[in-house]
Amino acid sequence: MQDSLHAGRLFCFGLGFSAQALAKRLVPQGWDVSGTVRGEQDEIKAESISVCPFDGSHPTAEISEAISRATHLLITIPPQPSGDVVLENFGKEISKARHLQWIGYISSTGVYGDAKGEWVDESSPLLASTDRNLRRIEVESAWLKVGQDQGPPVMIFRCVGIYGPGRNLLVSVRQGRARRIDKPGLVFSRIHSEDLAQTLEASMKKPRSGEIYNVSDDCPSPPAEAVEYACSLLDVEPPPLVPYEKADLSPTARGFYITNKRISNKKIKQELGVKLQYPDYRLGLSALLKEL
Repeated sequence: MQDSLHAGRLFCFGLGFSAQALAKRLVPQGWDVSGTVRGEQDEIKAESISVCPFDGSHPTAEISEAISRATHLLITIPPQPSGDVVLENFGKEISKARHLQWIGYISSTGVYGDAKGEWVDESSPLLASTDRNLRRIEVESAWLKVGQDQGPPVMIFRCVGIYGPGRNLLVSVRQGRARRIDKPGLVFSRIHSEDLAQTLEASMKKPRSGEIYNVSDDCPSPPAEAVEYACSLLDVEPPPLVPYEKADLSPTARGFYITNKRISNKKIKQELGVKLQYPDYRLGLSALLKEL
């Protein structure tokens, strides 16, 4: 793998949590980073990142110009009922962009559906049953087709639950939002935003068109266990343990509890040379405690 990545121009469709983590790695290296936001966000502007308002349905000349200049493109906007808003609004511009060396699409391990607690890797069958994850499968295919038809290398990153500064269980516990729900045998996988960002950067150094990568830590674990650890770090009593059957969950939240799988991350280690900074939630949360 290359030791360094030449500074280029990264455009992000969706300058949210994940994209900003990547930007923080690239901007100090001299990268020009820009991307879309739903509205004005001075906080992002203060970090030397240019923003373009985009509501998902109204393409602008400013965005088209940014695409034409970009060397790298990151898509974090999730699929909508109509499909992928990026391809719908900017597919032609992307196909004509001559400078693109890498396109990364952030997907979800939800596409695997329920594996009944078994390990899954990138070759595992896609057994998604929810509309949201079925759309993800369709959009993944659409982006891979862009790479096959037009040439820019396209990679898919299937992510587990992403946490990091400002968005983690320590914050949830302090705000009284953390819940301890008991469903025997269930495990969740997680990834620290720094490790997701370093995985994306590693792929940018070594693009392999058409490849799919699971992005996860080494430690699938019961969700209640992680909440208990966060509470121990904050020296507070954990919330009461609630049986899954009695838990009042939103449809979205319940979706996380109806599938059970362990996510293999061997491919990002073997092919991209990734060495996780936070291989389990304990190390991740302990580091984040220092930032509170």
